[in-house]
Amino acid sequence: MRTRIIAGNWKMNGTLAESEALVTGLLARLESVSSSRATEVVVCPPFTALSSVSRLIAGSAIRLGAQDMFWKARGAYTGQISALMLDEIGCAYVIVGHSEPRGRFGVPDPDFDEQILAYFGDTDAVINRKVLAAFDAGLTPILCVGETLAERLQNDTDSVVTGQLFLCLKGISAEQAETLVIAYEPVWAIGTGEVCDTEEAERVCGLIRETVARLFGDRAGDAVRVLYGGSVKPENARQLLARPNIDGALVGGASLKAADFAAIVAAG
Repeated sequence: MRTRIIAGNWKMNGTLAESEALVTGLLARLESVSSSRATEVVVCPPFTALSSVSRLIAGSAIRLGAQDMFWKARGAYTGQISALMLDEIGCAYVIVGHSEPRGRFGVPDPDFDEQILAYFGDTDAVINRKVLAAFDAGLTPILCVGETLAERLQNDTDSVVTGQLFLCLKGISAEQAETLVIAYEPVWAIGTGEVCDTEEAERVCGLIRETVARLFGDRAGDAVRVLYGGSVKPENARQLLARPNIDGALVGGASLKAADFAAIVAAG
């Protein structure tokens, strides 16, 4: 049986003190949490809090993840963070391909015109380099894929998701595919309060698994862990996590409240 993952993406939230308080509260609550199956808990704080959170969770069941990375190990890339740096600080996971760095927002900021949106420009080719670099550094990528509302209304969900997988996973091995984590995040459900219908979330997560099997073989398809991300809350987590192709959740806003995040972990 695949080990479930509940990963919290804190996004650009939390001063150092706030991040320490959040993870301390989470550690206390998880001591009393029991789940029907083995569950791996991952927190992804802002870069500035990684070192502090790493020290606080040392020896616990919580694992550390980063929210993004650059694909070069070092060099004249002002403002970038490499996989080697993340590995050194204690990260086991790194999110790549999230819709926000791609410039695909569920709730666009009204201040973001077309020129500003160009700042958020991760392409599938860029994300592919990040996936490869993460594996090279010993990190497990949490690769995000998903469609916008316009793409869904045009019935392009399947082609968008499979197209992203084909391009973002180019060049990885079957063995690496077996350890990969993929998060289906319908962009229209991120930060909107909307959640994908459970049956549809299960269908798309199944499509992701089938695509991995098509690319890397049945063993990889069976082993890859597929998460759902998009307004996951304690109220809907149990229904989502009960589906056979959904191996966990990538949690945004609810991961900023220790009680809510612990409740989602317990929902498994």
